[in-house]
Amino acid sequence: MRILAVDMGTGTQDILLFDADRTVENSVKMVLPSATEIAARRIRRAARDRRDLVLTGDVAGGGPCAWALEEFLRGGGRAFATPEAAQTFDDDLERVRQMGVTVVSDDEVAHRDAERVVLRDLDLDAIGAVLAAFEEPATIDGLALGCLDHGAAPPGVSDRLFRFEHLRRTVEARNDLLAFASRGDCLPHYLTRARAMVAAAADGAPVAFMDTGPAAALGALHDERVFGAEEAVVLNLGNMHLLGFHLHGRQVASLFEHHTGEVSAGQVERFTRRLAEGTLAHDEIFESKGHGAYHADRALVRSGLPEAVAVTGPRRAKVRETGLRACYASPFGDMMISGCFGLLRGFAEVFPEAHDAVAHRLGALPG
Repeated sequence: MRILAVDMGTGTQDILLFDADRTVENSVKMVLPSATEIAARRIRRAARDRRDLVLTGDVAGGGPCAWALEEFLRGGGRAFATPEAAQTFDDDLERVRQMGVTVVSDDEVAHRDAERVVLRDLDLDAIGAVLAAFEEPATIDGLALGCLDHGAAPPGVSDRLFRFEHLRRTVEARNDLLAFASRGDCLPHYLTRARAMVAAAADGAPVAFMDTGPAAALGALHDERVFGAEEAVVLNLGNMHLLGFHLHGRQVASLFEHHTGEVSAGQVERFTRRLAEGTLAHDEIFESKGHGAYHADRALVRSGLPEAVAVTGPRRAKVRETGLRACYASPFGDMMISGCFGLLRGFAEVFPEAHDAVAHRLGALPG
């Protein structure tokens, strides 16, 4: 069985081609620029060439491409976007228009002379071209996809709160990191970015989706220094988001989410210690530009930092500036692919026919 896992982040897209006939260490692995970073580079190229810009595609991850678009517009550039692509920058199209973007139909942009940038979080053609260049068959039996989706919040509702409520509801419904895994055709309607990513994979192979934060935490539990710990604190410091869990196995005692760039090393340490004590307040996180904190079931764990504190993610160096005695988790020897291992477990959770193949190579399920 061959499963393509794609963990789409802000800075990078981390890709693992799992093949049950190979050891995990010999799997094809790639760390490439993220979809939003690729789009940002193409937008800046339009600015350098002083060309109009046409944005098509679907709702995708923002961040770098949104910042590049703002720079383009400040420089006097003219930008046109289809409604689906425009939602990358805001679910409210009127706010996109206020940025200076002209929202137009597909027909209206079809013949416009401009630099065209297709917004999408999954480009299977590009991945297939890379595989082909190295004589690697592109045949796959399933796709395990992950990204961070704030969700389409109703008017007047904070997208940070809306996302965090999604996390909280998921844990309340079933307290297991694997509860964040879903079949691609069973995603909530409000997860528009996730649904667009899944739709881009429409090639007949089964598709599973899992939020990238829980996937990274689940993947970090595969590190041999963390695996089997009765309880652990896992911090995933992505390029944009910091998600922390206090876990008993795979069950969540507490969690919080913040923006990595908005917190100092001192705040990371303080928030983490208070998370493990069960005293971290939701309002403290939200009012400091984060998403929130939630204590699901403190009876699962003891108060205070457990012996196992695991850190993963590309911004994990921030923890080195703290007093936390952390393990820098590298499951199967590769930190950047942590999320992909979580995605593989999520795929096997929602498609039981893949369970034995995944377990054969990844071993017993953590927790």
